[in-house]
Amino acid sequence: MIVANPIYDIVFKYLMEDERIAKTILSALLKKEVADVKVRRNEYTNSNRENLSIFRIDFGATIVESDGSRHLILIELQKTWLETETLRFRQYLGVHYANPENILPESKEGYAIPMVTVYLLGHKVGDIEEPVLYVRRHSYDYNDNLVTKGLPNPFIDSLTHDSIIVQIPRLHGQVNNRLERVLSIFDQSHMEGSNKQVLNIDENLYAGDAEMLHIVHRLLAAASDSKMRHEMNVEDEYYSVIEKRDTTIMLKDRKIAQQTATIQEQGATIQEQDATIQEQDATIQEQGATIQEQDALLRSTIQLLIDAGMTVDQIAKNLGVPIETVLRLC
Repeated sequence: MIVANPIYDIVFKYLMEDERIAKTILSALLKKEVADVKVRRNEYTNSNRENLSIFRIDFGATIVESDGSRHLILIELQKTWLETETLRFRQYLGVHYANPENILPESKEGYAIPMVTVYLLGHKVGDIEEPVLYVRRHSYDYNDNLVTKGLPNPFIDSLTHDSIIVQIPRLHGQVNNRLERVLSIFDQSHMEGSNKQVLNIDENLYAGDAEMLHIVHRLLAAASDSKMRHEMNVEDEYYSVIEKRDTTIMLKDRKIAQQTATIQEQGATIQEQDATIQEQDATIQEQGATIQEQDALLRSTIQLLIDAGMTVDQIAKNLGVPIETVLRLC
């Protein structure tokens, strides 16, 4: 079955606008039942593509714990395919922490709604091989002993949060748990030839799973939507420009690095030459000092021989030096 590729912003947004699908995906990511989910007002898309390359949706989700208790959490879901977006991730976090709408309405102390950030990345994070990484908070005392008494605490939850990082390029078609099954719809190994806009999904793999079939059928509907295909073409053009820009920058950086290395090598060669010249100067100075010492010794010897009554010819013959040297030093 040929379906639209959900890595595209327009397709991903189309998926997450369906509350049933949003609950399915978020429940799998959180490994908890999501009883209710609502898209909050803080939604950002790539409408201004020159300045924004992150797709972001904020959810308010009611979580059902294992003991049956329910509580509200804030989920910030961000999707990006560029590797240089860390600053914007941090900026969006700052917006969340500063937003008074994210304060629990029943809290007199002004405690915030607990938050979980989810990052869907179209690139790999260093050498981390796990496709999904859970970054969870822990509290310790001075001696690094784990502190559990009194936690969770609304004060702590207002100032810190957990994160889930998904590396889409690390999804390799292996399905061993519910989350991998849900994320399999993002697996780019199902790409249909060179056409990045569609995936070839085997619907039989989800037989008996009503939630996954619902996701697949919505992606099928997206693939046949002409407006959706137009938006995907726009995204391709945008990221093509970004890729060309990044390639140009990379080549310039590489050229600068090569030029810098050449200059450093030349500088090292000049330093070596300077050191050699300094050594030669030192040798010449030493040789000059030696000559001066030899001249002084020879002069004193010649003077002694003159005092003894020897002639210049006799002194030159006895010392084995030219007569000119004797005349210069006497």
